Parts: sequence; C-alpha cells; structure tokens
Amino acid sequence: MMKIRLLALSLLIVLLMVAAGCSNTKSDSAGEELKEKEWSDITDLADGSKVRIFMWGGDDGINRYMDEWVTPTLKEAHNIELERVPMDTNEILQKLSTEKRANKEDGTIDIIWINGENFKNAKEFELLYGPFSEKLPNYQNYVDTESLDVQYDFGTEVEGMEAPWGKVQFVFQYDEEKIQTPPATFEELKAWIKENPGKFTYPDANDFTGNAFLRHVLYDAVGGPEKLLENGYQEEVLAEHQEDMWSYLREIQPSLWRKGETYPATLTDLDRLYSQGEVWMTMGYNEARAESLIKDGVFPETTKSFVLDSGSIGNTHFLAIPFNSPNKAGAMVAIDFLMSPDAQLAKYESTYWGENMALDPTKLPEERKEKLTKMDRGASVLPPEKLSESLLPEVDAEYVNWLKEHWVNEVVQKQ
Repeated sequence: MMKIRLLALSLLIVLLMVAAGCSNTKSDSAGEELKEKEWSDITDLADGSKVRIFMWGGDDGINRYMDEWVTPTLKEAHNIELERVPMDTNEILQKLSTEKRANKEDGTIDIIWINGENFKNAKEFELLYGPFSEKLPNYQNYVDTESLDVQYDFGTEVEGMEAPWGKVQFVFQYDEEKIQTPPATFEELKAWIKENPGKFTYPDANDFTGNAFLRHVLYDAVGGPEKLLENGYQEEVLAEHQEDMWSYLREIQPSLWRKGETYPATLTDLDRLYSQGEVWMTMGYNEARAESLIKDGVFPETTKSFVLDSGSIGNTHFLAIPFNSPNKAGAMVAIDFLMSPDAQLAKYESTYWGENMALDPTKLPEERKEKLTKMDRGASVLPPEKLSESLLPEVDAEYVNWLKEHWVNEVVQKQ
C-alpha cells in the first residue's frame, strides 16, 4: 500500500512539473499587464466585480468575521461582492493542480488562505500568481516588510507571492472549574493525563492543530527549536531525538480519550468533545479563539488558556492569488482591504476572531494606535507579555510532512 501511495505521489509530482512548464498564455499575459498598472487603475478594474475566497471553514468566529463584517464593509468600500467558499487547503491545491494540468486559463478561485507546507507546494509547482504583495498600499504602509516571519513562511521564502493576513500563537484551553492549576511542562502534562484518564486527546497529525501539538512535543524532545532551525530540515536531528518524542506519545496514549484507540479528525471535533465535557482541555492556533466560543455558549464560561513553560509556536498566515484567478484585480483590492488597519482591528476584537494583527502596531495611524491600546481581548486570553515571552518560531515545513508520514506507524499502530 505504501509503495502504491509513493508511486501515485511520484506520478502527481511529475505531472505537476510538466504542467508547470505549460504556459497559460492568456492568463499569464493579463496578469503581467496588471503588475504594471497603477493602483488606482487596479481599483477601477475591481469596482463592481465578484471575488471568491476559498478558505478553511471550521471556525465559527472566523466565518462570522468574514460574513458579517468583511463582506458588507468590502462591498461598501470598494463595491466588491465577496463570496466565501469553505474548503480545506489541501483540497484547494488539488483543484488548482488539476486545473494546471488541464491548462485551464480561468479558474473559479480568486483568493486562498494559505501558509506552511501548502504554500511551499503551491509555490514550487507554480500554482500562484505573483509577485503581487508589494503593489498593495497597506502592505507598504503598515507591514514590517523586513520581519523574517513576513519574508519566510515555514522556512520558504515568500518573494511577494502571498500577503500576510494575521499572526497566531498556539495555546491550550481548559475549564478552570475542573482544572485548578494547569500543567506547566510536558512531564506535568503527562502526569495529569495519567491521573485523569480519558480527559485529554489531540487531533490527528493530518490536522493543522494536531500537527502543531506534535511539533511542540518534537521541540521538547530535541531541546528547543534551535537545532531544527540551524540548517532547515535534517534527518540526522530526527534520527537522534525522535524516539524520545514517540516514547512520550506512546506513554500517554492509553490514558487518552477512548484509550487512544481513535483520535479527533479535526480541531472542530476536539472542540466538540471539550464543549460536551468529554475532555477537559482543547487547544488551538489562536490565543484568543475561546472568547467567541464562550460568548456563543459553546465553551464553558470558566474556560481559560495556558502555555507550557517550554513555549508556544506562533506563525504568520497569508493570502495568495491562484495562477488562474479570473479576477486578479479584485483579488488584490480585497486582500489590500483585509490588510487595512480597520479590517485588522476588527479581526483583533474577540467578538469575531480575536487573532493578532499582521500589521506593525508602531506604523498604525495615531487614532488606530489609541483604539488598539484600549481593546480588551477577554478574560480567557493570556497577557501579551506572557505570549511574547513564550513565542517559539516555526521550522521548515518538511517537519510537518514528516510528522504526518510517521505518526500513524510510530504511535497509532504501536498500541
């Protein structure tokens, strides 16, 4: 079975490389002309058009931000109709890959929400339009363009092929009625899991959040991210330290929810278990994600968050334009709008999403700076000082793939 999968993957890569060499002449020509236009001309082209954004749809707060704030405000500001299409990023890339092989000049996707290994693959196989980010006024005016987390996405150089949309940091959520003092280290977490069998689990390694949890365990086993950052992806480092990670995960497995015989497929599934009281912790790549869920009555009002003393991974996520977007001008204007101070501050509020801004706060207009300082993100959100001192960098996206490939064999099937 593994040989068949590897053969299929190899065939797909070959097809993509062949497709990457094929030219979508009409689409490429229009895209190149757009790069030479003034911003005012681009906004004129976008006026009255429809933009379709394909993005992960598993978070109600994010969806409400897009549907209730972004869509009407973008329509009022730029006369652009925004349609949000929920789809997992890997499915989006599969769709674009198929269209690339078929030499389809006009697709159906204008913007995709992307980062990490998905961006690396999309860039490598020429599924994206660009560079475009330097054309955006809000990118030039409010983003720290020299910041490494803007220039690199999981170790892959961005080179203007995507624009930063937000910054998030991994935290655990827990019910303080059931857990008075949350664990501070991985050893304490292991002890807590064993003392409270069935009350903890994590999503599958193929899930974005589940993979992030595993990367934290990997960081701890290696002794911090420094060794993983030194020279990109290194099999030698993994060979030296991986058994410590797998041993930890195997040791906690019998005490997990359903004795580790099954895992939540997605973060949405884990959140459901937490909201129903089946598990007493959940987790996520957004330090303020619990606030909207508490307000909506999904999470208990006693929900708080914590990070381990070893730190928490944070990263920047981005917006990109597919190679065959039928409305590249509209996509650029919509992305610029999503990077505006007003859109970023609305996203920062815990009413909807609550995640951190992609903008440099020191570059904001004075009235926006004042608004930012007065904003209360909610009782479940850790203080910014705590988050800042805990922040860990992301490593090469190949480590994400490695965890996906080996977790089932090393943990799930070893039970």
